[in-house]
Amino acid sequence: MKHFLLATAALIAATTAAHAETVAITGGKLVIGDGSAPIEGGTVVIRNGTVVAAGANVAIPADARTVDASGKWVTPGIFAGFSRIGLAEVDAVNGTNDKSGGRSGFSAAIDIAPAIDPFRSPIAVNRTAGVTRAVVAPEGGPSIFAGQGAIADLGADAEPVTRARAFQFAEFGEEGAEVSGGSRAGTHLHFRAMLREAQDHAAGSDAFDDDLLKKEDARALQSVLRGETRLLIHVEAANDMLRLIELKRDFPAVKMVFVGASEGWRVADKLAAAGISVIASALNDLPATFEMLGATQSNIGRMKKAGVKVAIGMINDRDSHQLRYTPQYAGNLVSLQKVPGATGLSWDEAFAAISSAPAEIMGVADRLGSLKAGRAADVVVWDGDPLELSSAATTVFIDGVEQPLGNRQDRLRDRYRNPVEGSLPKAYDY
Repeated sequence: MKHFLLATAALIAATTAAHAETVAITGGKLVIGDGSAPIEGGTVVIRNGTVVAAGANVAIPADARTVDASGKWVTPGIFAGFSRIGLAEVDAVNGTNDKSGGRSGFSAAIDIAPAIDPFRSPIAVNRTAGVTRAVVAPEGGPSIFAGQGAIADLGADAEPVTRARAFQFAEFGEEGAEVSGGSRAGTHLHFRAMLREAQDHAAGSDAFDDDLLKKEDARALQSVLRGETRLLIHVEAANDMLRLIELKRDFPAVKMVFVGASEGWRVADKLAAAGISVIASALNDLPATFEMLGATQSNIGRMKKAGVKVAIGMINDRDSHQLRYTPQYAGNLVSLQKVPGATGLSWDEAFAAISSAPAEIMGVADRLGSLKAGRAADVVVWDGDPLELSSAATTVFIDGVEQPLGNRQDRLRDRYRNPVEGSLPKAYDY
């Protein structure tokens, strides 16, 4: 026990020292992440885990450790707009899958934060690829309301949760209908009735029928009804989005954010007018389901052009493992500008869609998502354009702490790249 306590104290001391460190990253092509153009030869100064200054002609403190980024790119860390990172090791193995409330019987009250495991191998893999923060949502269960999601960091420490109970997540469309009796009409009725029941609970226990929601679930929806907690809704079809906009009129305080939104371009003007932000799947262009018949890679570009606040997310797209694809998706939207008749994003807009835009949509832009002064020092140095497939992260800071870039996949690669007889365990002899 004594050795354990000493080791723990040493780890705490090392982490504290790292947070207190002053670092200046100099000479790189600097991206602030707010949609502005890159700055050649920029400097980022980090102190106590926070960005002190970022830009051209920034003074370097005398006590700073200098990181030379000449010939490289320096950006905010990638902010994954939607994920299930840290909730599953192997999706098909129940013992490693904590993405939903399971058979607990609860719905809106489920809090996914305690299940986010910083020791899951996808955490290190995606951190190595420059992903530093993520929206982490529960997976749908037996109810429209799946539970409360969190914002997490991918740091190499035992405290991954940046903000617990950051939002409520709900399933609409085909998946919502499946748990509402197999009917979209049932989905709309369930959605409205559950919110009404939560209102009844807030009015007093005598008015609460407890037909659709347990008391804990009804309590969890109170902050949604008051507009204090965002309601992220997975919805793909344009018609379903229109119906949700209508429902919002009955619950005007509710802050809806649509996730997926493959047909969002069809109703982009309505989304903009209603002030509904979207965390969209970037590359959906095939009718994988009937609610995605209008899917097009121009979706995000068209919504952005119509005035919708849009970020990139990865719902049901290897969202517990492959957040490292996020920069590739953003880069594809840049390339889309060269396709006749298509609508993509500029480079600056595309990078903002994976940095400051998700932070703004989730209400944490005052602390995360960019390299503006006062933001958490999530900084990545890249050996090339971060939206190019050939580029890799060479240095990653999360909250001002430089992160290890090794992971299990790297170790396996190195082990088996040039195997030598006798150095590896024997397989079967034939």
